[in-house]
Amino acid sequence: MFQFHALPPLALYIHLPWCVRKCPYCDFNSHPLPEEFPETAYIDALIRDLEQDLPRIWGRRIHSIFMGGGTPSLFSPESLDRLLSALRARLPWAPQVEITLEANPGTVEQGRFTEFRCLGINRLSLGIQSFNNEALKRLGRIHSSQEAYQAIATAHRAGFDNINLDLMFGLPGQTETQALADITTAINFAPSHISHYQLTIEPHTYFYRYPPPLPSEEAIDTWQEACQAQLTQGGYGRYEVSAFAKKGRQCQHNLTYWRFGDYLGIGAGAHEKISDAMENRITRIWKIKHPSAYLAKAGTPEGIGGETILSPREAAFEFMLNALRLTEGVPSRLFQERVGLPISVVEKALHQAEVLEWIEWDFQQIRPTEKGLSLLNELLQLFLP
Repeated sequence: MFQFHALPPLALYIHLPWCVRKCPYCDFNSHPLPEEFPETAYIDALIRDLEQDLPRIWGRRIHSIFMGGGTPSLFSPESLDRLLSALRARLPWAPQVEITLEANPGTVEQGRFTEFRCLGINRLSLGIQSFNNEALKRLGRIHSSQEAYQAIATAHRAGFDNINLDLMFGLPGQTETQALADITTAINFAPSHISHYQLTIEPHTYFYRYPPPLPSEEAIDTWQEACQAQLTQGGYGRYEVSAFAKKGRQCQHNLTYWRFGDYLGIGAGAHEKISDAMENRITRIWKIKHPSAYLAKAGTPEGIGGETILSPREAAFEFMLNALRLTEGVPSRLFQERVGLPISVVEKALHQAEVLEWIEWDFQQIRPTEKGLSLLNELLQLFLP
């Protein structure tokens, strides 16, 4: 039985599912932009979806908002203004809410950056992936390196001082020199945050059906170490497996996930996790996935794709699954605060991980070691329910 003495911070994720074109490596719930873009109808559906969720979180404040996709920046400033106004009217916001918008560097969107900033959107996440034109073509990206440069410069001119650049490595045909060159270029633009992901081939993607030739795992491991060293030298501290930030510029929304906070999810296929102190339970809910079905059913019981109540062992595992991604780890007390269970339920696994030198645990802080981060899958298996 869970026993919550206080509820965790609450974030809001908004899924905007359309892209100009789906990338061959992408396994997210994204769809090519239809000829008739149902922009107004989708904003209406998001508002209905939110209103249906409100009874789950009455009285709780939103600490961060993340608009992901898809390509959310395809939506007009007018539509996003209407959405944000609806959120303000229905939900209390904490002071200085972090509001992130994902955007891709296509030139069609750059003129909107100033308007997005004027709406109160204060963090921009740009899907650069690489600054190498050949790599971008192999990834099926629709932008060029020049458009990436222009997008970053335009974002700075628009007043964004909190910018994340998404980069990938281990790409088809990529060399170590090219991977390091991407890092150098990114650092030269001085964003506040850089996300650095290894390309993984996921089921149900074009690359899964037609696998491209990739660098060897040994080469990728070497590149990753070199890239991380370069990011550190450039003033970006690694605070999560794939996330690097200047001091004080960690993504607050993602920290809510990694510290096992709560989040609402509205939009096609969006997921949410809500702790309930009255019922002493943690519930996961997800919305129906396809945009056309979501448009028709959002805000009704049929708009819910599924719901599950976590068992105590599942909740304990999910906490460790997220917390052990953080380089500084988490305070031991956070386990009981967020899971509603004593830390003794995972004490055996913690001791095993400590013996293997995968974590450091001084009973005040649980922290993965460098060895533990490099063997994260093996480390997490110790906590499986």
